[in-house]
Amino acid sequence: MAISKEKKNEIISKYATHEGDTGSPEVQVAVLTEEINSLNEHLRIHKKDHHSYVGLLKKIGHRRNLLAYLRNKDVTRYRELIKSLGLRR
Repeated sequence: MAISKEKKNEIISKYATHEGDTGSPEVQVAVLTEEINSLNEHLRIHKKDHHSYVGLLKKIGHRRNLLAYLRNKDVTRYRELIKSLGLRR
């Protein structure tokens, strides 16, 4: 369910705006998206795992809030991010 440290570092290096950047909205949304995708795969197999389902809903809500913040702050960065992550189809 949890993503590996190597995968997380790879995502951070891809979406970081500067060296050592782990807190920008782009990085946070990308990491949350990867965690959400892995939880979705877990829940496809384990349909009755309600604790993981609640955690998934919390992560989705957090990502939604971060995307709303980014959309209000800088629309071009928001559009580039959702395009690269494949969100909002």
